[in-house]
Amino acid sequence: MRTDMRQGPEIWIRGPVTVPEPGPPGPAHASFPARRFSWVGTHGGAGVSTLAAVYGGHDSGRDWPGPSDPQSVLLVARTHAAGLESLVRAVEAFRRGETPAGLDLDAVVLVADAPGRLPKPLAQRVKQIESAIDVYRVPWVPGWRLGDLSGNPPRETEALVRLTRAAR
Repeated sequence: MRTDMRQGPEIWIRGPVTVPEPGPPGPAHASFPARRFSWVGTHGGAGVSTLAAVYGGHDSGRDWPGPSDPQSVLLVARTHAAGLESLVRAVEAFRRGETPAGLDLDAVVLVADAPGRLPKPLAQRVKQIESAIDVYRVPWVPGWRLGDLSGNPPRETEALVRLTRAAR
């Protein structure tokens, strides 16, 4: 029996699970450097500027982050058909290596294009996207439409708040 092999199954969920290299011993509460994000819209009107203002991070508009910008990317799209299709094209560009070197796609953020539930075909498309990459959803916020970005982010976005907390 070989004893130099890692124990347990190797699982691939949205990429390989890596085992950290052993480092010097340190306190269990050691902190890691804060991770910063660049918000990148996959189409005009996706909501990148609003999200950057509310959650923190770099507003890249529809451009890829520059060399001095955070290289961790959050792709942003609205939940209408054109927005979801533009998002899929951008995710595919990452998959094919057609993005600038050094960029890291962390997740996608889907911003509601209207109040209420998604029509069934759009909801099914979102499920397909969720099967390939982490998706954070932002509901319709009437105040944001009027330019009121004060107050706390919507309760439904607590996971996104935790992800982006370091960017603030």
